[in-house]
Amino acid sequence: MQQSFLPEIDREQTQAAVEAAFERYRINKFLTFEEREATTTAAWSATPRSDTGTTSDQTGNIAIYNVDGLAARKDYCERIERIVNRLPRMEKFLIETKYMSNDHDYITHEKVYTLEFAPPISSRTYGKLRWKAFYKLALHLNLIVEKEIELRNDET
Repeated sequence: MQQSFLPEIDREQTQAAVEAAFERYRINKFLTFEEREATTTAAWSATPRSDTGTTSDQTGNIAIYNVDGLAARKDYCERIERIVNRLPRMEKFLIETKYMSNDHDYITHEKVYTLEFAPPISSRTYGKLRWKAFYKLALHLNLIVEKEIELRNDET
C-alpha cells in the first residue's frame, strides 16, 4: 500500500463549497444592500425599567452595521474577482460566464461550452477545465474539503 503525504480531495464537497462562494458573490454583487434606519418614536412599555448597567447606542450600532456591512460585501466581491482574474484565460472565461454573471440561473453548462466558447469545446473538455478552475479557486479561498480516511484492520 502506497502512502501519500497529500490529502485526497473530496471533489463533490469541494465543488459545492466553491459554488456556495459564488452564490454569496452574486448575492453581494447584484442584490441591493438594505441600510438600517434608527427609529424616531419612543417605544412605550408597561414593564418598569430597571438598571441593567449597560447603555444602548442604537444610532451608533446602525451606523456601524451600514458602513461595515457594505464594506464587507465590497471586499468579498473584490477578493473573488482578484482570484478569478489570476486564472488562465479559458478558465477565467468559463467562471465569469457561468458563475459570475447576473444571469447565472439561465445559463446552462451546455450553453456555455457550445455557444459561449469560440470555437465550441466538448462537454468532457469543459468538465476538465471547470474542475481545474474550481480546484485553483478552492485553494485560494481555502475551501478544499479532504476525504475522510477510512481505517481498515487487515486480518490475515
